[in-house]
Amino acid sequence: MNSVLLNAVLSGCPDYDALFEALSWPEESSPQAERVEALTAFIEALGPLLDDHSGSSSVSSAKRRCIHEKIESVIWKKCLPLLCKTSAEAGEVEPRRESTAAACRLLAVCVRLCGQDASRRVALTVLPSLQLAEEETLSPARLSVEVAGEVLATLVPSLSSDEQFTVSTVSAALSCIRQLPDLQVSRIISRVLVPLLSSCSSGVGLISVLGLILDDLCCWHSTSRTPVVTERALLCLTALSGYLLKSHSLSPTATASWAPDPRLSLQFWRMIQDGLTHRDNLSRKRALYLLKRCAALSEQEGSDCPSSPSGEDETLFKWCPNQSSVLREFWEDYVLVMETLEENQVHVVRPVLNRIDTLIQTTVNDSQGQGLFHPSWLLCVYQRMFHSENKSLMKEGVCHLLELQVLQQPAFASAFSQFIVGPFMDVLSETSLFHRSAEQNVGDCPELGAKLQVFMTTFFSSLPSEQRSCVLLQLIQQLASKHWCAVPILFVSQALSKLPPSPLLANSGLTALREVLRCTMITHQVLLRGAAQCFLLNSALSLTVVSAVTLEDVFSFLVHFRADESLCRGTTLWDQVCSWLLENEGSFQPGTVDGDGTGASANKETVQAYAEKEIQSYLRVPASTGQAERLPDSREAYKLARVILLCVDMQRSRQGAEISNTLESLLSPLLDTLSKLSTHIYLPLQKSDRSLQLVLSLLQLGAAPSCRRVGEEQEDSVMGVLEKVISKLVNPIQAFIFRRLSGELQEVQLFDIERAQLYLSVLRQQVVMFNSTTRQQNEMQHSGFSKLIKYSLTVLREPSPQVPSVVSQVTRAIIMASLATVCDLLEQKLIDVRPESISDLKSLSHYFYSPRPSVSQCQASLGNINKRLLKPLITDGSCEDLEEQGLLLQEWGRVAANFMRDQWICLNFLMKAVGLPEPVHTSEVSETLKAVLSCSIEALSLLPSDLVLPVLTFMETVLPQLVQDDEALCVEAVTQSWQLVQGLSTNAHDFWPALKGFISMAFQQKLLQLTHTQASTLLCTLKQIGDEIMELSQSKSGVFGVLLQHCCQTWLPADDGSGLPDDAVFASVFSHINIITEACIYGPVFRRDQRLVQDVHLYVEQLGETCAANVAVTSDNRDDQLPRTCVMAFLNRLDSSNEHHERLMEEIVMDLLKKDNSISKSKVRYYSNSLQHRVKNRVWQTLLQLLPKLKKEFVATLLNGVYEAAFCANQASVKYLIEWTMILILVRYPQLIDSLWPCFNMDHDKTKTSVCTFLSVLVHFNVVLPNVRDKTAQLHKALDVVLQSCFNHNFSVRLYALLALKRVWSLAEDRAEGEVDELSGLSSVIKACLNQAETMQSTGNANKNWMRIQEHFFFGAFHPIRDYSVETIFFTFPSLSELADDEWIPTWKFDKLPYFSESLSFPLRNPVSDLSQLHPGDWIQQDKSEQDKEGRWAEVQKKITPWGLGIHEQELELQLVPPQRAARLGKLHGALLVVASLIDKPTNLGGLCRTCEIFGASALVLDSLRHVSDKHFQSLSVSSELWLPLLEVKPMELADFLETKKGEGYCIVGVEQTANSHSLQDYRFPEKTLLLLGNEREGIPANLLQMLDVCVEIPQQGVIRSLNVHVSAALLIWEYTRQHLSSGATGVNPTSG
Repeated sequence: MNSVLLNAVLSGCPDYDALFEALSWPEESSPQAERVEALTAFIEALGPLLDDHSGSSSVSSAKRRCIHEKIESVIWKKCLPLLCKTSAEAGEVEPRRESTAAACRLLAVCVRLCGQDASRRVALTVLPSLQLAEEETLSPARLSVEVAGEVLATLVPSLSSDEQFTVSTVSAALSCIRQLPDLQVSRIISRVLVPLLSSCSSGVGLISVLGLILDDLCCWHSTSRTPVVTERALLCLTALSGYLLKSHSLSPTATASWAPDPRLSLQFWRMIQDGLTHRDNLSRKRALYLLKRCAALSEQEGSDCPSSPSGEDETLFKWCPNQSSVLREFWEDYVLVMETLEENQVHVVRPVLNRIDTLIQTTVNDSQGQGLFHPSWLLCVYQRMFHSENKSLMKEGVCHLLELQVLQQPAFASAFSQFIVGPFMDVLSETSLFHRSAEQNVGDCPELGAKLQVFMTTFFSSLPSEQRSCVLLQLIQQLASKHWCAVPILFVSQALSKLPPSPLLANSGLTALREVLRCTMITHQVLLRGAAQCFLLNSALSLTVVSAVTLEDVFSFLVHFRADESLCRGTTLWDQVCSWLLENEGSFQPGTVDGDGTGASANKETVQAYAEKEIQSYLRVPASTGQAERLPDSREAYKLARVILLCVDMQRSRQGAEISNTLESLLSPLLDTLSKLSTHIYLPLQKSDRSLQLVLSLLQLGAAPSCRRVGEEQEDSVMGVLEKVISKLVNPIQAFIFRRLSGELQEVQLFDIERAQLYLSVLRQQVVMFNSTTRQQNEMQHSGFSKLIKYSLTVLREPSPQVPSVVSQVTRAIIMASLATVCDLLEQKLIDVRPESISDLKSLSHYFYSPRPSVSQCQASLGNINKRLLKPLITDGSCEDLEEQGLLLQEWGRVAANFMRDQWICLNFLMKAVGLPEPVHTSEVSETLKAVLSCSIEALSLLPSDLVLPVLTFMETVLPQLVQDDEALCVEAVTQSWQLVQGLSTNAHDFWPALKGFISMAFQQKLLQLTHTQASTLLCTLKQIGDEIMELSQSKSGVFGVLLQHCCQTWLPADDGSGLPDDAVFASVFSHINIITEACIYGPVFRRDQRLVQDVHLYVEQLGETCAANVAVTSDNRDDQLPRTCVMAFLNRLDSSNEHHERLMEEIVMDLLKKDNSISKSKVRYYSNSLQHRVKNRVWQTLLQLLPKLKKEFVATLLNGVYEAAFCANQASVKYLIEWTMILILVRYPQLIDSLWPCFNMDHDKTKTSVCTFLSVLVHFNVVLPNVRDKTAQLHKALDVVLQSCFNHNFSVRLYALLALKRVWSLAEDRAEGEVDELSGLSSVIKACLNQAETMQSTGNANKNWMRIQEHFFFGAFHPIRDYSVETIFFTFPSLSELADDEWIPTWKFDKLPYFSESLSFPLRNPVSDLSQLHPGDWIQQDKSEQDKEGRWAEVQKKITPWGLGIHEQELELQLVPPQRAARLGKLHGALLVVASLIDKPTNLGGLCRTCEIFGASALVLDSLRHVSDKHFQSLSVSSELWLPLLEVKPMELADFLETKKGEGYCIVGVEQTANSHSLQDYRFPEKTLLLLGNEREGIPANLLQMLDVCVEIPQQGVIRSLNVHVSAALLIWEYTRQHLSSGATGVNPTSG
């Protein structure tokens, strides 16, 4: 109709110029798409007039030329400006896209009429826009890349024969692929490259273009092998695979053999492999698609690939026709594995893991022959598993590689080496891999950790010897290249330590290990860090090439191993280092000789010679310059001290115990310097500093850790000699120090603060040393301390200068540090307080408490407490060193904080030693205490968190004295202190000391003794803080343990001897009984990562002294089971004869029973190993422990509560404990047995299965009966209730009853012999009943269960009285009843408690081992058969990717709207149209969309396209809406729509049950079918039913009337597809649900 109209216009209006003007638009305006389309139609209609060369046309030649000029002007003045304007516009995408499409159609018509020259000129204009860089700004005269691509796509048909244009366009497109954003790359490929290749007229031109593209992509990937490059190159290759991967054997042209073949390019295969392991899902699919195409093409051609040996270093892909079947099977398996790994589900992937074994075996077999399969393809499989989002799948991949037997072959070990060093080490940094497996116990080495040790040994042993050193160095360097968490680095280090000793690491290896220590050991898990250091040092000792390193290299390496974490004296690691040095002495590479200029010494250097040389070099310092000198670096002294101690221990091993001469000879330069300290006034300051630093390091490093257990005598002998040598010079050392601290430091500088700290540390170390050995204190020491105190007081009393100077402020800092050291030594009683010192101390106290009215009210009477150092002003000449000025600005805050901390150390001692100053009147004591407590609260906010401990200690002393006078202030002090501690919860270094200090202060004995009448607010505050501590412990293990240990020790001291405990102190427990109760059931359920760290901690601890970290690290017990073991030890020490103890036990029992009852009645899900299950289990464990200590009267009152608990639905472990409790109650108090029998006659519904609990008690009736008086009557009652249960309808009840009957009757038989009248009459009846019952259980599963219940531990090996022990309750029962292993408390945890008292009535361990030898299991468990393991699974789960639709076609169209995208897919073979406008549920529509897309429907009609954005729709559609054309037809428009489709030849089929409906199994669908679906509730309306050609119903056999609408539609869609499959009308891919 449009053409007729145009012809009529043209014939009726021959004025073409007027028509051009009418249809054109002003240059500055933006025409509507309809106007552009009208101009396009007009120009297109002019085509026949311009093409008429016969002369019959009425249009003259001049007129035609004029029209040509008009058309060309449209190109330059209308089309291109419009396209430029569209490029610059912002706003909605759809209008711009329509405008661009209209302009391009106009351009296409114009260039077709204007000829190739015009097309070429337009192309030359547009190409620069295609090469626009991403960061360039778009000018008004240039097109956007998107628009330029559309224009070039328009020009391609007219310029396909122009080779220059083709090459230029391809180059520009390839440049775009490199530079453009991801969203535009696909459009350039699909709109420019693919059409360009399709329109190439000559085969030679196509081949040259393909070669250009392939070479450019390969070159790009080789120079920049990044994920982005791989992703884009694969996108381009996939899109062009139809041209690049085309069979040449079927091509008739000779030029086909010249076509570029990607299979011959090594870089192409590297792109494929990079794609297979890419992080992006689409890139992996593209790579796999290309791999499949290559394999299929190679099989189709049936020729060798490559045809001849290439010059490449390696060939990644080969094809030999004579090995076609093997190759096909290999690549099919490979593709199957890679596709399955996309599922990220272990249950799907695990069955195909044996296919990996098949691939490996095929590769191994081939490695001896033609080399068809390169090992790198296997690495892609593992790397893909390592990148999985599913941690379980990642672990499967790691474990599979660790067990790879093929790595025992040198060739494969070499091929895998870089993969092991790179991706494998990367994946090992994942902490979650090291969780222990389900069958492992707490404290076992994780499965992966154990496998890693074996793997490392096997791998390095299999490597060719010439590669081992290089690969090991690379592996260690990889460790140092990233931050590792504590757990992975621990097990990797342990695996390295297990390598067989061999010379592999030179100095570069030690350097790499040093970097590991420095860069990757940053973790707050100190024990794990220390253990990793131990393993790394063991590795260095066994793998170092001794002849390639000098002693300087070795000791520089050893200095990085911390003495407080790994390398300390008294450990096996220290002894190993000594032995290694002794064994290799003389074999080290010689060092250089100073000053002789001869280079390396020809003589072998010994450790002693090296130590002597280092001491001399260390003490060799230049003369003093008179300027301020910094303190030397203490690390040099630390290193040298370690050298000396190792040398001495080596000599001790060689010469025996006589080492005094060796040590004195070795230290002679040091001793000579020390002897001159107090007499040589010209001794350089640097030399005295260095000598004192070395003495301090020797004393600190020489002392073995407090927890040492081996070699004490030898270590004491070494330290004894060292202390003896140094003690000879104690007088000159102390005289020098006292002189320097007592006034000689006149012109002090900031550096002197560090120097004073050195002096004080040496002084403290000497005092401690002599106190621990001789207990003698010389006169020099006493006079020195007295002089120091007097001098300090003099300085402190001096008025402060108005302008603070460096000298004055630094002097005050040094003085306060000196006083703090003296007070601390006095408090520890390391030095004696002499009478003359008392007055000095009182003077010091008076100084602190002296008034200073110029300050705030808090300090009105305490002017010198919290006195702050003022930051000194640096004036000209006061601080010449610019570096010191910078240090002053940075470090002064720390100096001032230490000054305040030192004040509180002094105050703490003075308050205990001399109290308040004497001038303070009695009436003023309270006010003074209030003021000083207020000052301490202020100090908490002023001091850094790591310096507050002295303040908390001071509060501990003051609070009890002030609580009666000012409770509010005390509450404030406690509250502020707790807030401080809470704020440190993420700072492990400061948190634990602060927590301990706070608990000692707040929960001290004197405060706990207070009653509510004395301090109700404070007690409430403490109770609230206790609750908050328990809450904090749920996320931070060990917190509650600190509180509980302190409280238990306070209430019931372990060292109270034989005397009775203080009842007044113990009575305070009743105010805080919740702490004890919560401890009984404590056990947080930690996150999996927290549990992992705790498990590894326990594993390291169980290594014992073989791991030096367990000796070196002084860590607190932060086990989350400590609160329970601690409280159990506390309860075990309670004495039932003590009234307070008895009351506490009874209150605890009642609280625990209430807790159990509340859990039973709660609606929280109660499942195995849930928190509720664990709490109930802990409740009954505690009750079992306390039961023997409870009075008879109290037990009688709680018995009903026990019975009530037995009626509840309990997990197996709880059920056994309740049964055991009832048995023990009846054994101890047999007179209570009559209360048991009514439990069997309770309401039937209530005792449906819980009656089994009471029947279990009767199974152990042999333990109860001996203590019962009327045994015959009780046996009668037992037999009565058991016989009733034998006929219960429940199988489990009958089984329990049968076992109880058997046990009870065995007891009755023994008594029936002597009591004929009462029991003998029942004999025949019960025997018959028992025989008949056993006969009924003689076959099938009943027999199996009968055997199991008799063999079950609770009814077999367990004896309620004999096995009553800590071990049974807390370890054996939980393990046998399949409770989670973190609920098992081994006996060694109780052994570690110093205050756990074992008794005969409640022993720690069982007297016999019957129970401990049993395995977990319950009689009701089902038969467990091992899954058959097949070498190759015949069927595995696989989600098919519809490759037949062409992924290369799908992915490029993602930016198009769905109808355009679907139209380009080439998959619209089906003519089925599905109409769902009557359906309104998004879930049904989403599922229907998925079904229609899978089975190739032509389109899906919805009532609104807004459904597509609904999350419920998308959850069911799984992106199928991207590939299926969707139409919108409102329900009110549906009648007109159906009429239109009828006119187009569609058969309208309704899915509905009607009077004339056809059965689905009988109906034959026409090809053009429209399927109308009804509403979910109302079906198809009556007016639409009249328009249907036919109704189809689904045959039914059930009672329900109808199916879900989506299910009904799916059945009909599949039936339509099935019918047309046979006729070849459509292609369908198999799919899985």
